[in-house]
Amino acid sequence: MSGSTPTATPGAKPVAMFLGDSFTVGSGPVPRWQSYASATARLLGRQPVIAGAGGTGFLNRGRVGRDFQRSFEVELAWRPAPDLLVISGGHNDRRWSTVRVRAAAERLLAEVRGHWPGTRIVMVGPIWLGDAPEKAYQVRDALAQAARRAGVPFLDPLRRHWVTGVPSEVVLPDGVHPTLAGHERLAAWLAAELS
Repeated sequence: MSGSTPTATPGAKPVAMFLGDSFTVGSGPVPRWQSYASATARLLGRQPVIAGAGGTGFLNRGRVGRDFQRSFEVELAWRPAPDLLVISGGHNDRRWSTVRVRAAAERLLAEVRGHWPGTRIVMVGPIWLGDAPEKAYQVRDALAQAARRAGVPFLDPLRRHWVTGVPSEVVLPDGVHPTLAGHERLAAWLAAELS
């Protein structure tokens, strides 16, 4: 999807777009407007635009039947180019080979770069609030390699310890997704990394 891209309105608040899975769009009792993505945009003084869906990934189509690339095409590509696009995921791509995950990430990054050449792109690896399985680290490494090849900064949530006290403060009862406090913790980290 290339061609002429609309530009932002002069004087409008800068936009931060986020593309991702349930961590990005919110899940359970945490709605989209309270997710770490929305909170990060607010901390950066930007207007958030959030795309993607729970259960999706670079290859995983989830219940919505589309992967990250298709979500980019139908939810974001028609919009004016943002100042910043954060692509965050990999959590749901563990059943595929890391070679395929890396190739899908490279295709998405190439499409975004071709469509919005002036947009700052940042990739965030899989988010795991507790102990991550070994395959999550392999997916992380594949995504980091894709980002490096594309000249895109890569941020690694797996390097941090998110649960520092009572797990239920930051992790929902499903043992996977963040509470509101967990989203706020993720947002504080990401906003600091992006500043």
